Amino acid sequence: MKVVICENEAEHREFLQSVIFQYAISNEPSIEVALSAAKPDEVLAYLRDQRADCYFLDIELGSSMDGMDLACKIREHDPFADIIFISMHADRLKLTFKYKLAALDFIVKDDGHDQLAEQINEALQASFTKYQQLGHSDGTKCIQIKIGERIKNIDLDDIYYFETSPQVEHKVVLHTTNGYYEFYGKLKEFENIHERFYRCHKSYIVHLQYVKDIDKERRKIIMANGNECYVSLRKMKILEAKMAKIPVADTIIGQC
Repeated sequence: MKVVICENEAEHREFLQSVIFQYAISNEPSIEVALSAAKPDEVLAYLRDQRADCYFLDIELGSSMDGMDLACKIREHDPFADIIFISMHADRLKLTFKYKLAALDFIVKDDGHDQLAEQINEALQASFTKYQQLGHSDGTKCIQIKIGERIKNIDLDDIYYFETSPQVEHKVVLHTTNGYYEFYGKLKEFENIHERFYRCHKSYIVHLQYVKDIDKERRKIIMANGNECYVSLRKMKILEAKMAKIPVADTIIGQC
């Protein structure tokens, strides 16, 4: 679970970072701080091509954009991300209702460090519980994989293809727009995750929207990232039929 912090005061920002880091080590190694920012512009730059699952936002950022405004921008990119507000003033809580931001929690800074750390931990646990449930919800647009002790949710739109590991038995390699992940599992588990995915070969499941070209002679699929996947002879016609049904406007190759 990726966490983003936006806090303009260095002391508070470092404290937040430290509490989250310690909580991750002791309880949930899947939690990581993806960005710790002093200015909202840093978060907006991050949002251009990345996303997080949980945001800790100070309301008073000492900038023309406060935490509420930043939260509105985050909601435009990701309406389901968890937002946890932090403020020196408890009365700012009512603003979250005015802005209709559906914040997960509201933490007041003027509590003692021990109590503040406890509130941060409780908010983290609530967010991580939601993160775990997301991968098992009906109609979800992501899959959940386990890499060692870490749990990771992967958006379906970020997946190029799955393949059986060429080196380790019973392992799957997942190729995504953000890199690749290797974990224990079977391809069969992912055959029916969405109609846009097709098992074209005993060793491959491809995301049809990321198919760039089909080389019939070599019986290979060229993916949008330049990688090649095998396609079995008996599945070639089915693959072509499925590709013909995808409207050009729905392809996401142009985003690669």
